[in-house]
Amino acid sequence: MLLSEMKMDGANSSVRLVQIKKDDVRRVAVVEEPNLRLIADCSSVYDLAGLAISAGVKLSDAACERATNDLLDYNIIYRGRSEWRMLTPVDHPGDPARCLISGTGLTHLGSASDRQDMHVKEEELTDSMKMFRAGVEAGRPAPGNIGTPPEWFYKGTGAMLRAHGEPLDIPPYAEDGGEEAEIAGIYMIDPDGRSWRLGMAAGNEFSDHKFEKENYLNLAGSKLRTCALGPELVVDPEFRSVPVEVTIERDGMALWSKKFSTGEANMCHNLQNIEHHHFKYENHRRPGDVHIHFFGTDRLSFSDGIRLHDGDVMQIAAEKFGRPLRNPVRVFESKFDLIAVSPLK
Repeated sequence: MLLSEMKMDGANSSVRLVQIKKDDVRRVAVVEEPNLRLIADCSSVYDLAGLAISAGVKLSDAACERATNDLLDYNIIYRGRSEWRMLTPVDHPGDPARCLISGTGLTHLGSASDRQDMHVKEEELTDSMKMFRAGVEAGRPAPGNIGTPPEWFYKGTGAMLRAHGEPLDIPPYAEDGGEEAEIAGIYMIDPDGRSWRLGMAAGNEFSDHKFEKENYLNLAGSKLRTCALGPELVVDPEFRSVPVEVTIERDGMALWSKKFSTGEANMCHNLQNIEHHHFKYENHRRPGDVHIHFFGTDRLSFSDGIRLHDGDVMQIAAEKFGRPLRNPVRVFESKFDLIAVSPLK
């Protein structure tokens, strides 16, 4: 379907954007399978979104208006066989520290059950399950109302973000690393401090589950790991129910695979409630910032006893969210030395 046809048939199609780079040149392109159509006068989705906000138009319309006749072969870029390489579908091109990566946990029944199993003692109900049940009871408020806050965690800045094809790291200080197949919301704060959702993307909210399992208070530290997003930003996607398939490959063969559905119909918190409780904080509405917020998962290979090895490939395929996100695991085996801090005398 051509971009012009997508614009006319917006009820049935979502515009999908990618960011690519060749040497020092960055470009934004619209996905028109099996090609990418380059957009003029924009080197980043961040810039394109800024233009759309200033003009008071939709992001998809801003992309349509700047579409060129220049096409690139998406296949060779996606497979890493081109001079062009894929970037994350959104970033803060001027300062990665202005990109905040966070997430909401305990949104799916499966994740709550996994957390309960990690920390349960005898027959007691863990704090994780109590929080999940609070979400079931009051996490889906009617439009205009405020529900119970979801669990929230911080993952880092844009410096921790990786693109399709790039490795996700198990650093020497980590005890483990495991995939978390999720959809992430992509947001930008305008000059007046208003929050705008640019779209959503498939993501791998990679975490250290073994460290977390030792004590639920380790959750914060277990999240400070690299994560992946992409390859495509889907503008205004359908998020009621999204089928997802996550696969772990080892030595070119499928080691583990599971399917589940994410989206509001499968979550105890609706999007309105998640977004309110994230952006209610003034510091999360700082003009010019980008926010990437993961919405949670329902399946973990860790829960089935899988421990990822160096070279394993994690694939996350979400229906209507473009091509699958694939990232290899990279394990750092070197000894981790003490980080010494010196007084400034």
